[in-house]
Amino acid sequence: MSKSKFLSAASSGGFGFCSVIFGWDIHDAVYSRELAISNRQNGYRDILAQIDLSTYRRIPWDNNVPFFLVSFFDPISLKPICADPRGVLRSACELAAEMGLRCVAGVEYEYFNFKETAESVAQKKFTQLQTLTPGMHGYSLLRTQLNQDFFNDLFDESIKFQIDIEGHHTETGPGVLETALAYTSALRMADNAILFKFLAKSIGMKRGVMPSFMAKPWGNLPGCSGHTHVSLKDSSGKNLFEYSDPEYPNGRPGAAFEDTKFLSQTGEQFLAGLLDGLPDVMPMLVPTINGYKRLVAGEAFWAPNAVTYGYDSRGASVRIISPPSVPPAATRFEVRIPGADMNPYFALSAIFKLGLRGVAKQMKLTTPPISMFQHDLTRKKEVVMLPRSLEEATTRMMRPGSVAREAFGDEFVDHYGGTREHEVQLWNQAVTNWEVERYLELA
Repeated sequence: MSKSKFLSAASSGGFGFCSVIFGWDIHDAVYSRELAISNRQNGYRDILAQIDLSTYRRIPWDNNVPFFLVSFFDPISLKPICADPRGVLRSACELAAEMGLRCVAGVEYEYFNFKETAESVAQKKFTQLQTLTPGMHGYSLLRTQLNQDFFNDLFDESIKFQIDIEGHHTETGPGVLETALAYTSALRMADNAILFKFLAKSIGMKRGVMPSFMAKPWGNLPGCSGHTHVSLKDSSGKNLFEYSDPEYPNGRPGAAFEDTKFLSQTGEQFLAGLLDGLPDVMPMLVPTINGYKRLVAGEAFWAPNAVTYGYDSRGASVRIISPPSVPPAATRFEVRIPGADMNPYFALSAIFKLGLRGVAKQMKLTTPPISMFQHDLTRKKEVVMLPRSLEEATTRMMRPGSVAREAFGDEFVDHYGGTREHEVQLWNQAVTNWEVERYLELA
């Protein structure tokens, strides 16, 4: 955009932008079923894009060009577009603010890296791809010495791009890295998370590397997670999930379970709301067909597929991080369901809306922690399973009276659910290599 147009748009309330971005999928194919925001009937009209000046940063690998994010509004009513990701998360943060709370979060990405380009993977038909490094080498000092310029650029350019990094290392899998983005306000975190993908892919292009945030590229290797850490603060900056009382050094009296004894009552209510609504918002956490392949094994320990929680448990869907493993001020939840293919705005919106619903309704935590099921296998049938496919998840989210409809409203659920129905339809029509190899000769 020219400088003169930018200044005009910034001072006049925005500029027109084609609404088709809400009317087509990631490969620019319009949705199978026309949705309300953008369609043939309304001519894929313009909507209003408002520049958020608070998001200013510069792109250090692209001549330091100024960069801003926008939010989308209806040009007539001036109301936020219901499916605008930043708008959806902003509404969750505003709900928290009305309750005197502030949403804070962190995101960790695991991602494969390939010695490939967009052209080479197309020529290879996405098979026989060469990973950046061989073997399974999580937390390796040695593997970072290979492709060191790319590895270091990811960290250094992130800092220049105002994406603070907490940790950056190899993870288990050939060519896999993990990058933990530093904790900050929820909306800033979602901005940083989505822009980190942009940064990684841009730096990769310059270095002959293709990073992939696909959740499960291979059936026989671990998938790629998008673990999401969340907590609430009050106006003074105090962590409202923490519990520390010198009178009760062994934990909070009245805690629902041993695993929550160093969690405040507000924290328990947030957790109860989160667990109550998880099955109804799965498409917001796991938005792709492939994402459920990461979860479907469930017993795939690192990617749980049930409504479970536990103190410092990486086998649970929600990991409680609290004393004694961390200081009270660092108390938080790690939601381990999302993969690296998540939309961070929708994932954080779902987590906070569900948790705030639990706080507002003062929900009680009745589900026992995962350790109880692990120690008493006869109780395993009590575990509530999460949807096992995008089709099942979307049907559940869109049903009348779902928690998703209560938390996000019909307009959002109908639009976003429609986009997921489109993805399911394409998948159901596809004939895969597995099917051909299995049935072509012998059927």
